[in-house]
Amino acid sequence: MFDPNKPIVTLTDKAAQHVRSLMDKADSDVIGLRVGIKTTGCSGMQYDVQFATEQKPFEDKVEEKGVTLFIDPTAVMFLIGSEMDWQEDKFAARFVFNNPNEIARCGCGESFSVAS
Repeated sequence: MFDPNKPIVTLTDKAAQHVRSLMDKADSDVIGLRVGIKTTGCSGMQYDVQFATEQKPFEDKVEEKGVTLFIDPTAVMFLIGSEMDWQEDKFAARFVFNNPNEIARCGCGESFSVAS
């Protein structure tokens, strides 16, 4: 159930630590990360994370663990209740979303779908 007092996206400690590390290395005009959804891949949608230099109109702002995220308004309905994590292994390092709205994910893990 939607709770307007709960952030749209939460961060694990590892994700927050990595975002802070990225911010320390970024250009001085970067104020946070923008989280959105792109239509692509075998399952239909893919998470999109980019540096943000400003808050765009209608974006939700999430501040947690010393990190600022701007949520693309077209992605909110797909992200509600998601947790953003940072994972590293021998072959890749990436942000991973634990999203309760997902109903399917492609075999490579790059795209997902939600119930229509």
